[in-house]
Amino acid sequence: MLNSLDLEGRPQDTRVVVAMSGGVDSSTTAALLKAEGYDVVGVTLQLYDHGAATHRKGACCAGQDIHDARMVAERIGIPHYVLDYEDRFRAAVIDRFAESYAAGETPVPCIECNRSIKFDDLLTTARQLGARVLATGHYVASRRLADGSRALHCAKDADRDQSYFLFATTQDQLATVRFPLGDMTKAETRDLARTYGLSVADKHDSQDICFVPTGRYTDVIERLKPHAVEPGEIVDLNGRVLGRHEGIVHFTVGQRRGLGIAAAEPLYVVRLEADTHRVVVGPRAALRTRSIALRDINWIGDGALPHAGEAREIYVRVRSTRPPRPALLRAVDGRCEVELVDGEEGVSPGQACVFYDAPAGQARVLGGGFIARTVAMADAAQPTLAGRPLVAASPV
Repeated sequence: MLNSLDLEGRPQDTRVVVAMSGGVDSSTTAALLKAEGYDVVGVTLQLYDHGAATHRKGACCAGQDIHDARMVAERIGIPHYVLDYEDRFRAAVIDRFAESYAAGETPVPCIECNRSIKFDDLLTTARQLGARVLATGHYVASRRLADGSRALHCAKDADRDQSYFLFATTQDQLATVRFPLGDMTKAETRDLARTYGLSVADKHDSQDICFVPTGRYTDVIERLKPHAVEPGEIVDLNGRVLGRHEGIVHFTVGQRRGLGIAAAEPLYVVRLEADTHRVVVGPRAALRTRSIALRDINWIGDGALPHAGEAREIYVRVRSTRPPRPALLRAVDGRCEVELVDGEEGVSPGQACVFYDAPAGQARVLGGGFIARTVAMADAAQPTLAGRPLVAASPV
């Protein structure tokens, strides 16, 4: 049932650093590996000024969570260290979050945190501590391939699967990072935490935007990027002015409520124009996206990305809460683009487009990228990208 670290040698001779956030998942991971005999070291990262968030339900990496992680470490008998990563976290995650919103995007800060902080900086720290493995409490699975490399797979518990947030994990990082909870359900994790007598067994899960103590992300953006909250116009698809707004950061693509305008039919935010401070709205049909241009691609599938003029059949997820949908991946003018076979609604620049080899089950993660640009279904005359005919390659 449990996902092994899949390592040669005796556990007692193998040091493992566990990233301990103070929640039930990472705490159970540490307790499980300690029970299996590994030389476990717990590390908690202080990521931001946690004073205001110390007692807020759903916060993570804050004062109460650091205390909880320390108590768990004492309970299971492992050394525990708290590292100050505030400056790095601010530059790599918070500042980029604000910049992305100011540019009219909808960022996913958890992805940047995993990529830049946990699987880069913390992995380096783990190696400096003499650890062979960095283990986390993420719900995702790592499996050994025939050639000795490792592949990333969706978790057994589909409702808890976090593969969307981990697509940027590199092949080199996969060789060192392990996810012991990948083949467990959340209920099984909590039961195991109770078995180990952990005080956090029934602790609430953390929220996505952990560094926003009030729950109002616009407060962070207003402080860091005040120009992003400049007022502007709300216009329809033809540029006709329908109303005014107090800042594009208050809107996301696909939003319907809170527009503050009257119309004969329901209107949705279709796109955000940062340069003009305009919010463009339209009918629901205008939300349906056919093509996506990507940036910052990370590929961890077999072989290479498609060559120019070729397409590869895959499945993609454009939001963490949506199931993978059929798509075609191809290279166009030196960049990757994805054609959504059936289209998708509310796709926004800044979000991730994650690649899978199957639509369900413990599908393998093939990589992904960040959405740079979208083409609406209504603007696509035929099922091609950038006007090029489709040349299909073998399915994944």
